[in-house]
Amino acid sequence: MASKIGAFLKNAWAKEPVITVSAFIGIFAVVAPLLSPYTKYSLRINQATPYCYPVPIRDDGNLPDVPSHPMDNLGPNLQWLKEL
Repeated sequence: MASKIGAFLKNAWAKEPVITVSAFIGIFAVVAPLLSPYTKYSLRINQATPYCYPVPIRDDGNLPDVPSHPMDNLGPNLQWLKEL
């Protein structure tokens, strides 16, 4: 299998080097973000950042999932980012 792939690449490079290089660059452009640590950390930051920010409301004690103050820490935080 590897010999067939090697023969194909050698033949493609001999006939059309520009197309071979452009195909390699295109494949690299698709694979590189998946291997990048930047992608990992940006996904973690986006998960910890709230999409809808809380609106201050008066808590009468019947809303356990709503913080009593907008600055209360509830949900995921970014402490791991500070410790890098």
